[in-house]
Amino acid sequence: MGTIAKSGMLSDPDSVMRVENIVDLRSDTVTRPTDPMRRAMAEAEVGDDVYGEDPTVNRLEKRAAEIFGKEAALFVPTGCMGNLIAIKILTHHGNEVICDERSHVNLYELASMSAIAGCMPRIARGEEGILSWKMIEAVIRPKIYYDSQTALICLENTHNMWGGTVYPTASVDEICGYAHDAGLKVHMDGARIFNAATALGESVARMTKHLDSVMFCLSKGLGAPVGSMIVGSAAFTEKARIYRKMFGGGMRQAGVLAAAGFLALEESPKRLHIDHANAQVLAKGIAAIRGLKVDPAKVRSNIVIFDCEGTGKNAVELCDLLREKDIWALDTATYSVRFVTHCDVDRAGCERALSVLAEVVAQTQTARG
Repeated sequence: MGTIAKSGMLSDPDSVMRVENIVDLRSDTVTRPTDPMRRAMAEAEVGDDVYGEDPTVNRLEKRAAEIFGKEAALFVPTGCMGNLIAIKILTHHGNEVICDERSHVNLYELASMSAIAGCMPRIARGEEGILSWKMIEAVIRPKIYYDSQTALICLENTHNMWGGTVYPTASVDEICGYAHDAGLKVHMDGARIFNAATALGESVARMTKHLDSVMFCLSKGLGAPVGSMIVGSAAFTEKARIYRKMFGGGMRQAGVLAAAGFLALEESPKRLHIDHANAQVLAKGIAAIRGLKVDPAKVRSNIVIFDCEGTGKNAVELCDLLREKDIWALDTATYSVRFVTHCDVDRAGCERALSVLAEVVAQTQTARG
């Protein structure tokens, strides 16, 4: 129930039992590779990927391009590197990148678009993280030589800090159409794009048809241990290979990692609906606890962010209390707590998390009198 370890790596039986009782809802990045992934990694055919000679990496890249309907794909160590590479290719030093205020590229990538790509974020405030063309158009710089120039729009789908909200494909199409007419490029941080596809019941190829580039993670909801992909045109991907090496992401016998990524890409999207259903269980259960606030109707994928101000505890304090009882969560703002469902937490684990959460909140309310 909610196990976070799949092998007995701890020698102390009490420690093993403690680990197995933990329900880790901090993120879908915490998943362990499945037994088939581990076997694929052990048996992977490998070569030197910097020389383009790793057959398992090449197979993964070819398959990712096919699934997205793009000309080519590149395996990169992390999603942050994938986003940075795309920004570097699609902009020039001194350009601005339009993104939502709470987007990952703005908040959680160490200002790499500025420090390394030489660009500045130009903030737009989306409706629950979802930008419309009207919102974007309002912050595009005029074509005046002494103004910074807009070059790129970054969309995030699903949107992490807004609780896994999902872009309607028609909105993405509209943004791409107007952006391209204006001479702008559009990149999607699609770290959880397969969760968005599950929510919409659409293919990722259709959802991303008009985008210039897409990054997606193998190591989040898809459950691989390491790695992300960027997809786009052949010319884009050749440039991406250069920047991957420049940024320190050239790997050698990377097929050991790509083997798990290939299985994740082929098999894991088929089960994401389970994570979404578990997120709904959490959201509805949380909404029924006095002192907590969340709207289950707005939970579209595998992320549940709820308000805890009514408990008298801030998010850090509440997460600390939960952790004492082996329920791990993440604070995302002063009074915002995030639960993320994934393949290593089952329905029973979610129900135990709700039970403990209700117990902890009740205790805080009793203590307040």
